[in-house]
Formats: sequence, C-alpha cells, structure tokens
Amino acid sequence: MQHIADAAAALAAGRISALALVDAALERIADPAGEGARAFTAVHAEAARAEARAMDALRHAGRAPSPWAGIPITVKDLFDEHGHPTPAGSTVLRDARPAAQDAPVVARLRRQGFIVIGRTNMVEFAFSGLGVNPHHGTPKSPWDRATGRLPGGSSSGAGVAAADHMGFGGLGTDTGGSCRIPAALCGVVGYKPTARRVPIAGVLPLSPSLDSVGPLARSVACCHLLDAVIAGEERPAPLRHRPVAGLRLALPRGTFLTEDMDPAVANTFQRALARLSAAGARIEMLDLPEMHELPMVNATGGFAASEAYAWHRQLIAARAEGYDPRILARIRRGERMSAADYLDLLAHRARLAAAVNARTADFDAVIGPTCPLVPPPIAAVAEEAAYNRINLLLLRNTAPWNFLDRCSISLPIHRPGEAPVGLMLTGETMGDAALFALAGAVEAALAAP
Repeated sequence: MQHIADAAAALAAGRISALALVDAALERIADPAGEGARAFTAVHAEAARAEARAMDALRHAGRAPSPWAGIPITVKDLFDEHGHPTPAGSTVLRDARPAAQDAPVVARLRRQGFIVIGRTNMVEFAFSGLGVNPHHGTPKSPWDRATGRLPGGSSSGAGVAAADHMGFGGLGTDTGGSCRIPAALCGVVGYKPTARRVPIAGVLPLSPSLDSVGPLARSVACCHLLDAVIAGEERPAPLRHRPVAGLRLALPRGTFLTEDMDPAVANTFQRALARLSAAGARIEMLDLPEMHELPMVNATGGFAASEAYAWHRQLIAARAEGYDPRILARIRRGERMSAADYLDLLAHRARLAAAVNARTADFDAVIGPTCPLVPPPIAAVAEEAAYNRINLLLLRNTAPWNFLDRCSISLPIHRPGEAPVGLMLTGETMGDAALFALAGAVEAALAAP
C-alpha cells in the first residue's frame, strides 16, 4: 500500500488492521539496515500499538472517527505533543518540560484517528535546508545510500520516513523550503500552504512571519488530505484534478534555469516540460525582476535571523555551547538587525509581493525545478564554506515563495533508478485549492505511460 487511500480502503474492507499497519511501520523504523534510527528522534511504539488496537475496536463497532482512523503518520520534532518535550532537533531543549497539550494541527489529525508513530529528525531549530543534524545523526536520502547523501532540510526525517514507508506521510514545516527541499531530495511530495491557512500555535518557531505547516507524503492526494485536515476541514473532500490541456504555466526567465544547475536536474526538468507541453499545457517564459532584489532585501538576515534571535536570545545566553555552531551563527545574525531594518523588510515584502502577484495573475501556476541539485553527498558539506554554499543553492528556488506569501508544492519527476528531482509548482496566495487540483493533474500526466 503506497498511499493513504489504499490503506483506508483496506481498513474499510477488513483486509488489514490498524495494528498491522502500525506494526509494519515500526518494523521498518527498527530495521538496523534502514534509516529509522536517524530519521526519528522518538518512536511512540507502545502508545501507537495501543491506539491502533483502540481504532480497530472502534471500526469493528462501526464507530471509527473517519475512514483514516488507524493510519500511522509522523510529526516533526518541533510540534507539541501532549506529554512529550519539544526539542526541535536540539539537545539544549531535550529536557524541556513536556507539552501540556497537542499543537492544534496534531490534535486535528488525532481527531480523525491518525496515529502519530513518532517524532522525526530535523535540522536543529529548523535553520538550514541541508538536513544535517550533529546531535541525532543525519538520515540519508533514499538515493545512493552507499555514498550517503543529504536528505534535505529542515524536515529531513519526515522526507526519509515518507520515502521509506515508515508511515503514510508526516507533518513538516516550511519557512524557506523545509517541506519542499526534503521532498525533492527524497523523491516524495511536499506541500507548503499559504501560511495563514494552517495554525502554527504549538509549533516551536523559526520565523513566525514565514513559518508554515505542511505535509510530506507519497502522492499529491495524500498531501491534499493531510493539508485539509490540519487546515481544519472536518470532512475533507477528495482531490479533483483539472485538465492539463490549456494550463498556462510561467517559467521565470533567469531565475531557476541557471548555469549552476546540475545536468541531471536540467535534463529531468526539461523532459517533464516536454511531457506537459505534449499534454496541452502552455509553458511561457516570464520576467520576474523582483526576484533579483530578494538577496539585497534580505542581506541583513531577513525575517528568519531577526525573529529566531528574538526567540533564542535568552536560551543562547544560558546554553550557547550546546547549539550546533553553524545554526548558532545563523541565529546570531539577527542580533545586528535594527528595528528600522525590520520595518524596512516589512515594507519591501509588501511591495515585492504585490508586484509579483500582478505579473503572475494571468497564469495558473509558476513552474520550476524545486532544487538545482540532486542530493549532494553528506561528506560534501563538512567544511563550513561548502555547507553555506550548498545550503544557499538548495534554498534558492524555494525561499522566495515564503517571502512572497504563496502556496507551493514539490512533485517527484525522476524515473526509477535516477537521482531524485523535484518539480515545483507555485500558486497564488490563498490559491491552495486550485494549486492542488493542478498538481494532481500534473502528477497524473507525468506518470502516464
């Protein structure tokens, strides 16, 4: 069973039990030859089995809370779970007081009967797109595990867990690409919603101005369902595709297709464009000069550094030695920002978002490669200069859409055996429903023989 719908159908027909689904996921997590030990910071094995037995009993009595009751999922290590600390991939908070209640998004999933099987690993405090964690280990991308390649971050464990069937999907967060980058590097689907649609209460923050909560799973339909639940829909409707023929997709000129793109990404992306064009989509080059202003606008550290420093400054004063030094340096950039810098940033954001919205208004979506690189070797980022350079490259295509307050999704477009490559589709602010309908159609068109 690949997808949530497959599991729901099997549960409804009595072909499988929730306990069997949970046990299968736990077996994969515990496999010493797999990545479970690095993909998870905590596994709720006994609690998950107990919840599965309860869901099986409810289903037998005709009282299951939803068709998805008993399906195992994961949550990133920065979501509050009742009775568990929220360390966010760190060691400085591993002994923090346990959360008094679930984050609203976690509570919404539990109300539908989804079973949280464990907490997934992440970049410490979510402040990098690489997926490296020196405290808990770095889970490997599913591709070329003999080499050991980056999973993408910051939702690294969520991407690896979804790819390796350690659950049917999971919750991540996306501040600059942290759902879409691991999706691209792990060969799954990752969704970044319009941030305001999904509550971030009970989520340890990186940058409240940019943070969004989104799912990673093995299909657009799986992400659509999980997104609907965490956005508060009590009775999520099935995903409806729109026709590919007639779609008008904007490809920003000189923004995504740069000379530092890996040839494997370029070739796979061009193959996908050819398939979509053959299916009747119109792909048009578009000038987005505002994109070239973003590095200058964020030169002082942007929202992430300033807002992260505001949250961390007291913890840093007490326990700086316990931080990953690379993450600590990124947070401390915010110390130098002034109130005037921050107010300028707010004004620039509003101006640039309005300008880009006007340029893309006549298109159904913006299209591009999610990341310009296939998963780099973990060893390639051992040196600080390489760490920073590769991190910026992986974030380059995704982060602008957080700043511009748009919804965005990454779909896997590589063939079996090839290096994973993601195709990113970006919709309008609050255009999430339209983007999902479009993404489902694109997924089907690219999967067609």
